[in-house]
Amino acid sequence: MPRSVPKVASRARRKKMLKLAKGYWGRRKNVLTVAKNAVDKALGYAYVGRKDKKSQYRQIWIVRINAAVRPHGMNYSTFMHKLKEKNIDINRKVLADLAANNPAAFDAIVAQVK
Repeated sequence: MPRSVPKVASRARRKKMLKLAKGYWGRRKNVLTVAKNAVDKALGYAYVGRKDKKSQYRQIWIVRINAAVRPHGMNYSTFMHKLKEKNIDINRKVLADLAANNPAAFDAIVAQVK
């Protein structure tokens, strides 16, 4: 009976790791151990980045709402507080989009809040 060796599977694992490291500089792209470390680090950064992106979008929305509310004599925090008092449930994403793309509708919301 022939001896069983894991050659195909191990080569596939190595090829998969080196394929993920494609485009890296120096030994990071063609030496397995260095490439594996680089890919693991990159995948960790990618995971954190996907979570961080949500926070960054929220910050952008807040800045846009604040900029749109300032000409009406309010700031962001008072505007959001008055929205809650009037039971107007519009999230920050929609408010920022209205402020940027439909100023008339945003002005109507601000007029309701005042």
